[in-house]
Amino acid sequence: MAKKLVIKVTAGADAPERCSQAFTVAAVAAASGVEVSLWLTGESTWFALPGRAAEFELPHAAPLPDLIDGILTGGGQITVCTQCAARREIEEKDLIEGARIAGAQVFVSEIMPDGVQALVY
Repeated sequence: MAKKLVIKVTAGADAPERCSQAFTVAAVAAASGVEVSLWLTGESTWFALPGRAAEFELPHAAPLPDLIDGILTGGGQITVCTQCAARREIEEKDLIEGARIAGAQVFVSEIMPDGVQALVY
């Protein structure tokens, strides 16, 4: 099993099943003791803002706020893409506690070491 799992979610409410799958896999991995780094890009970027995850609804899916809480309390990291944040005029001060903004250089540095598994949803 990989020592670290890096997940990039490229969809938000525009593709709810894909979005939910990414958050679910990240939360399950964190609960299983896997080091998790969840990257929010595109429309998923909005879920790093307070209250926005609570607006997401998908039948038969765990609520996003619960999944986010599971990721963060499980020691996971949530990162918002720098360019995606800038296009939406989101600043670091706007984010939920435990989230950060970082760019492609940080993403690449996370996925390249041995023992890392990267998934894109």
